[in-house]
Amino acid sequence: MTNYGTIPTSSHPSPPIDLEYISRAKHRIKSGLATRRPWKLMFDRESLSLPHGFFDAISRIKTNLVYFRANYAIAVLVILFLSLIYHPTSLLVLAVLVVFWIFLYFLRDEPLVVFSHQIDDRTVMIFLSVLTIVMLLFTHATANILGAMLTAAVLVVVHAAVRRSDNLFLDEDAVAASEYSGLTSYPSS
Repeated sequence: MTNYGTIPTSSHPSPPIDLEYISRAKHRIKSGLATRRPWKLMFDRESLSLPHGFFDAISRIKTNLVYFRANYAIAVLVILFLSLIYHPTSLLVLAVLVVFWIFLYFLRDEPLVVFSHQIDDRTVMIFLSVLTIVMLLFTHATANILGAMLTAAVLVVVHAAVRRSDNLFLDEDAVAASEYSGLTSYPSS
C-alpha cells in the first residue's frame, strides 16, 4: 500500500551548518566595508567646487585618494565590469580577481605579512590593481580594458580634484599611509 501525502525522509542526517563561520564571515564583511566611506559623503554637492589653483588641486587629490580609496577601488572595479559585459572570458577572470580583492583587500582584518614584512593596504591595492590589469589583458579585451581604466582614472582624478577636502578628517593610520612607502618591517616573533 502506498502512503500518499507523506514526505520522504533521508536516513542520512544533513551536515550541520557552521553558524560560527557564517557569523565570522558576516562580521568580516561589515568590518571590511567599514573602510568604505559613505557614498553620500563622497558625492556631497556642497563639497564640490573647483580648486583655487594647481597646488590646491594636488592637495585635494592626495587627501581624497587616501580618504576615499575603498570607494575609488569599488568604482574602478564597477567601471571595469561594465566594460567587459560582452567578453565572458574576461568577466570570468574578473570574477576570480574580485574574490582576491574581497579577501586580500576589503575583508582582511589583520595586516598581510609576507616574508616577515607587513604589507599595508596601499601596497596590496597596487599589487591587486596590476594583477587585475595584467590578467585581464591576457583575455584579449585590451581595448575595452584600457578604455575602462583610462575612463576610471580620469573620473577618479577629476572627482578627487573637485571634492573639497577641508571637511574630511583623516585618522592617524590614513595620514601614515599617505606619508610612507607601503612596505614596513614587521618584527618576527
